[in-house]
Amino acid sequence: MGAGAILLWSLLGLLTAASGAVPPFQLAAMTFLVGGLVGACTWPVRPGAMRSLRQGWRVWALGVGGLFGYHALYFAALRRAPPAEAGLVNYLWPLLIVLFAAALPGERLKPAHLVGALMGFAGVFVLIAGRTSLTLAPEHAWGYGYAFVGSFVWAGYSVLSRRFGHVPSDVVGGFCLVTAALSALCHAAFETTVWPQTTSQWLAVLALGLGPVGAAFYLWDTGVKRGDIRFLGVVSYAAPVLSTLILVVAGYAEPTLALAAACALIVAGALVATWRRR
Repeated sequence: MGAGAILLWSLLGLLTAASGAVPPFQLAAMTFLVGGLVGACTWPVRPGAMRSLRQGWRVWALGVGGLFGYHALYFAALRRAPPAEAGLVNYLWPLLIVLFAAALPGERLKPAHLVGALMGFAGVFVLIAGRTSLTLAPEHAWGYGYAFVGSFVWAGYSVLSRRFGHVPSDVVGGFCLVTAALSALCHAAFETTVWPQTTSQWLAVLALGLGPVGAAFYLWDTGVKRGDIRFLGVVSYAAPVLSTLILVVAGYAEPTLALAAACALIVAGALVATWRRR
């Protein structure tokens, strides 16, 4: 299930590029609304689905804090730092998932998972460094800080969700709707509204809400609660590489040696992480 979320997130770059010039918080509000409605549409026909929303404040704080908190910090990072550097700092979260998972009951940190995660991070570094010159300038320190904190927020949300394994994934629809409302408030406060200009841009927004900002979160919730969370952390590094490959195929980017090297590192990291199991 979690791997399905990673595949959907690999479409994020292409669909975001195809959605036009919609500001980040507005795009989040629109897509999370679609993602929340995807789940809400099933509530009337699925007995017990509505009751899943009756959770304690800790569940809601974790869910909304994870979805909205992470995206708010990431958007803030992009405003205060170059996207390449902010993205690299932010992509510490898969490595942090591997490290944090060791604190879960019955789990322990295995060297193979740590080495695999480090190889995955190296792959993302090679990928980003091959597309632009990385310079961590002091004037962008706040942006890097937001990206760094955001990586902890998403890793924490993912690992702590496992402690609420009894909570049905239906509640993610509620998290998405609240996140959409909070994103709309941030949009009203900080951005100027820009609507999609063409039918294809509207379809891209709809596809974002159905996939990378919709179904992906339901799949991720199931994966981190019931799957091998350390392995999910390692293979999460495939998302930016797959995203770049899709952009190349769609004509939005050019193939490079850095992309090939990143693919090799991430595949090797996944193989190392699963070596014992094999």
